[in-house]
Amino acid sequence: MSDSSSAARDGVDGRRTKAQERTERQRDRILQAAKACFVEHGFHAASMANISEAAQMSPGLIYRYFENKNAIILAIIERQLHDSRAGIEALNHGSNLGARLAEVFAKLQVADEEFMNPALYLEMSAQASRDPQIAQALGESDQAMRGQLSAWLSKASRVEDQPADMLDVEPRALVLQCLFEGLVVRAVREPRLDPALMARGLLALIPQLQKGSASRRREGAS
Repeated sequence: MSDSSSAARDGVDGRRTKAQERTERQRDRILQAAKACFVEHGFHAASMANISEAAQMSPGLIYRYFENKNAIILAIIERQLHDSRAGIEALNHGSNLGARLAEVFAKLQVADEEFMNPALYLEMSAQASRDPQIAQALGESDQAMRGQLSAWLSKASRVEDQPADMLDVEPRALVLQCLFEGLVVRAVREPRLDPALMARGLLALIPQLQKGSASRRREGAS
């Protein structure tokens, strides 16, 4: 969730009042119910009545917290994309990217409740082709994620005493981003795929993507 959203819920001194905590709990309850409805019916087909029934709240009460269904969709997208960016941020604390992506794939296969839902992620992409607001939210998140990956690749190069070639970092970050999105699709299409098989492939491939062009040129010259 964005820092600005958190700040808006917190008091001046950063502590939440009881009213703010209740509001947050109610919003969470609505969003959890909406996620279940969207996974089952899709963004377009799920109605406010469906969400109201799943949340066991009246439509009028839901409208106190969200202006309309689109506001609920955008709030869910914000949380989903925050979770995916948090996974990249974890790399700055010594995580191995290949191993981390293998863990992500295993969680995607079982639709881990503590992680982003792959079916919902694909639904977001489909909805973006129909809704400019959602397309903008996804586009901004894509740029943020690519920036995180570029920063991590540059940092990894410095740790390994390799020159960080910025002209080379961005395309590798883009390929890594596409790889992550491909894992989401594969988890939906093959939920019973052996995660160990995916892990072996990732552990073999990722080190090659981490290496900059300068490093590869030195290897080719040796």
